[in-house]
Amino acid sequence: MQFSLFVHMERYHAQQDHRQLFEELCELVKIAEAGGFRTAWIGEHHGMQFTSSPSPLAQLAYLAGKTERIRLGAGTFVAPFWDPVRLAGEAAMLDVISEGRLEFGIARGAYQFEFDRLADGMSAADGGQALREMVPAIRRLWQGDYAHQGEVYRFPTTTSVPKPVQAALPPMWIAARDPNSHDFAVANGCNVMVTALMKGDEEVADLARKFDTACANHPDVSRPDLMLLRHTYVHEESEPEGWRRGAEALNRFYRYFLAWFKNDQAAVDGFIDPVSPASVADNPEFDLDSLRCNMMIGTPAELVERLKGYEEMGITEYSFWTDNTLPFEEKKRSLELFIREVMPYFR
Repeated sequence: MQFSLFVHMERYHAQQDHRQLFEELCELVKIAEAGGFRTAWIGEHHGMQFTSSPSPLAQLAYLAGKTERIRLGAGTFVAPFWDPVRLAGEAAMLDVISEGRLEFGIARGAYQFEFDRLADGMSAADGGQALREMVPAIRRLWQGDYAHQGEVYRFPTTTSVPKPVQAALPPMWIAARDPNSHDFAVANGCNVMVTALMKGDEEVADLARKFDTACANHPDVSRPDLMLLRHTYVHEESEPEGWRRGAEALNRFYRYFLAWFKNDQAAVDGFIDPVSPASVADNPEFDLDSLRCNMMIGTPAELVERLKGYEEMGITEYSFWTDNTLPFEEKKRSLELFIREVMPYFR
């Protein structure tokens, strides 16, 4: 099993400085590289302070000059917000800058808040067609001259300038949940990234089964990689109640997540209030014991056992998701403990 880091600049109040948050993000990536992580992933989000990430390309290009080995992943570009010609060229430029370390992740998008502002109010559920046209178009543009006449995109013959450094082209990853998304990814030779969000390992097993079914449906395609993205918080064996801090933090995070997903507040300078504890009191997924069980929260020994179970499900890459509302020093401590006491069991 390979390991990767999934990281954003989390900002919850105006007193937090964006430059400091960026420096902290970079330090986490450097720690991950030194610890043997394969990839650092940064997503794309707009107008939302709790994930301050309008341009993963800019952040990853900076990190290319500050790191040596770790691969640099866009996790993920939101297909409906992009033109294929522009995205092909900009992503290829990152591959050039990083000397061939680009991992290209793409998704249909999720937050209606963003679609209302960047896609003329398109329903977030309708982003799939843009994704399905984008994936083959990007590949063809990376290879040479290509013209496209589709339902979403139309352009005359052009090409990506520059071309990627990687001779076999940068690996493509698709964020998938439903069976059709898994099937499309595998059929197109793309790796798959999944997240169970707040659900437990039964959801991870279901996602792995969907991936296995897609692979079985396309026996002529080499089996892609399957990456699991999970919120991760490690505490010391000497602190038996240490899990509670991680669970409380993720309760806060998902109350913000739910507020943005509901899209029923007027954001002020990119901030909104999380849904109240009372409003989720009857939702078992927000219960601290449920969060402890469902998220990757625990001692090193507990996480090793969980990860071995994921290996048996066919997960080939585990992505340590840092977003959790906790201060930087707590994130750093958790990540270093994971590197020191969990990863050696998988080398």
